[in-house]
Amino acid sequence: MGKAIVIIGLIVTAIGLVIWAAPSIPILGRVGRLPGDILVRRGNATFYFPLMTSIVISVILSLLFALLRR
Repeated sequence: MGKAIVIIGLIVTAIGLVIWAAPSIPILGRVGRLPGDILVRRGNATFYFPLMTSIVISVILSLLFALLRR
């Protein structure tokens, strides 16, 4: 169980690094700024909820895990 948690942590870290570097990678430059993401700016406050980005990542991970399960 511990080994699986470490592996999952490393995978999440790798994905985070890719997303962090995404603006410099042309195909990933739109991650986190897709149409359907909610952005509200009022005065000094900003609220951002990446709704569409979350859905896309969820679908991709679901497909990946379904393929790995077989």
